[in-house]
Amino acid sequence: MKAIVIGGTVSGVGKTTIATALMGALSRRKLKVQPFKTGPDYIDPTYHTWATGVISRNLDTWMLSHSAVAELFTRAMRGKDIAVIEGVMGLYDGRSSQSEEASTAELAKLLGAPVLLVVDCRKGARSIAAVVEGYKVFDPGLNLAGVILNGIGSETHLNFCREAIEYYTGVKVAGYLPRRDDLVLPERHLGLIPAVEGPANQEFLERLIAQCETTIDIPEILRISEQVKPPETKPELFPQVKETPAVSIAVARDKAFSFYYQDSLDLLEARGAEIIPFSPLEDPGLPEGVSGIYIGGGFPEIYAEQLAANTAMKDSIKEAAKRGMPVYAECGGLMYLGKSIQDLEGKEHSMIGALPLSTRIDKPRLSLGYRTVQALADGPVLRRGEIARGHEFHWSVLHGDTGTPNAYRITDRGGCLEGYKQGNLLASYIHFHLGALPSMAPRLVDCCYRFHSRIHNT
Repeated sequence: MKAIVIGGTVSGVGKTTIATALMGALSRRKLKVQPFKTGPDYIDPTYHTWATGVISRNLDTWMLSHSAVAELFTRAMRGKDIAVIEGVMGLYDGRSSQSEEASTAELAKLLGAPVLLVVDCRKGARSIAAVVEGYKVFDPGLNLAGVILNGIGSETHLNFCREAIEYYTGVKVAGYLPRRDDLVLPERHLGLIPAVEGPANQEFLERLIAQCETTIDIPEILRISEQVKPPETKPELFPQVKETPAVSIAVARDKAFSFYYQDSLDLLEARGAEIIPFSPLEDPGLPEGVSGIYIGGGFPEIYAEQLAANTAMKDSIKEAAKRGMPVYAECGGLMYLGKSIQDLEGKEHSMIGALPLSTRIDKPRLSLGYRTVQALADGPVLRRGEIARGHEFHWSVLHGDTGTPNAYRITDRGGCLEGYKQGNLLASYIHFHLGALPSMAPRLVDCCYRFHSRIHNT
């Protein structure tokens, strides 16, 4: 097995661009590349998948136990040649200011994987060596095996940076990307635009990979990747034998709703669910015969007008919820289930109306961070009193009095209330990885199965 972690000095230094370029270049060499993303990110992995044709997976050392992370990593690497793991934020940034918890460094050490540090050189030269030396000595237990320079302006600039880094730190420079506007991935209010929306074309990818093959030392990176010392694993989340499908769950998947952890969907399938994707934007109604609905996050505010226009789909979901079908919704799914969404231009669009709430985009009020929640009642994924770790990331805010019971208490935010529970419908801004607790995926499948049995036995 080979593995490499692409870390950065800070956010915005080009980790995703470089990771995507490297994944594409390795795939062109006929290597079976398994992409990963550190932490709770749904957007960067879409670029990994775009470059490799292999679904990227998230590895989060805070939402998941370390043994679960090791299990997911090992499972995904079956039949693969090399893992390329993109980091999150800066290399040592995470949950705490005084520990490595939830950082790229923690994941790299857990997996025994060497790290390539991406450094933005646009405003520095010899001083970059001091930056690299600081990252090298900050945690001697981390294998900082190489550096990739981004934003190089000229051959002279490259030589200045490379010579200083290798002379003062002993860390090898494994390549660079030049300062080019046509190698920058497109962004909007929540960061990069998901690749599923087609913001960058094939020509861009070809250009990016060609630049990587020209200025990044791929043979050296392959040599470094052999330094991996993967952890031992034991099954914690997945059953030894995949269970026979007992129910079908409709999963909203299109440009408006694309925020899912692939391992969450795999866990549902392993526990007896058939996953049937559907498009709230395009389809006239829910797929036939489903016994549950999962609406993840995404950008319903961008596609609010089109979502509002598909009244047949809205009616189909609202009727299913009225019949007691389990409906589990996260963030964008919560917005869609409400009465209306006010988009970025302030225009109001009618949504499903299964919950008596509305949302609007309020840019100065970004809600971001890990959350620990306790269930206030039995629901599709948690029993009353159970505690699970999740993540929150949104610009939108709720307005209007819902009159609907809350779903969770956020224990690490003063016990404030979050989400809504109405019968078998649960909607919240909290995103869960269904591997956060081994019981979560089986519980959702069982909830759908009980609905299926009730409907078919009456």
